[in-house]
Amino acid sequence: MTDDETVDLLPLLDEFRAMAQTGLYHAEDPYDEKRYERMLELVAEHYGETFSLPPAEVRERLAGDLGEITPKIAAIALLFDDDGRVLVIERTDGLGWAPPGGKLDLGETPAEAAEREAREETGLEVRARELVGTYAVEPPGDFPHHSVSHVYRCEAVGGEITGSHEARQVRYLPVDDVPEWALDYYEQAIRDARGGHRNR
Repeated sequence: MTDDETVDLLPLLDEFRAMAQTGLYHAEDPYDEKRYERMLELVAEHYGETFSLPPAEVRERLAGDLGEITPKIAAIALLFDDDGRVLVIERTDGLGWAPPGGKLDLGETPAEAAEREAREETGLEVRARELVGTYAVEPPGDFPHHSVSHVYRCEAVGGEITGSHEARQVRYLPVDDVPEWALDYYEQAIRDARGGHRNR
């Protein structure tokens, strides 16, 4: 196997590994558990071929990762209009209002994720211009994972506000007029992006 083939194969194996591990975490049907276990076996076989390791050793390493819960990585896009209002969505899951954002996909940088989430949730094409900061986020409700969120000040460069299945509304609002934040740190991040100034 050439180096080029190895580079192309690893992202695919990582994605299948992530799908199988996530599936096992949530699976309640024993048949689904067997399918996800088989996916991990196949991943182990091909990891082994790629790195000249015994599949059993690779499978043991993968199995060791299943029970370990580490912080998820998220990215948030902050967009302001000429009046200093921030772009927020009213989430359809009932948690409240939030800037566009979400968890990173495999192989994605935080800045890329912020731009993608803004496009998917609002219809706007944006560019991440400045990292405002990183924030440790406790899980809401019964969610099992803590996360680390990268917040970017972004600029709209195209598209138009259309909304999505994740948003009941997409609006520019003054920070103090947002009815209910989905997560507490959003308001602080927005104020940090504005240099701590209040906007009524």
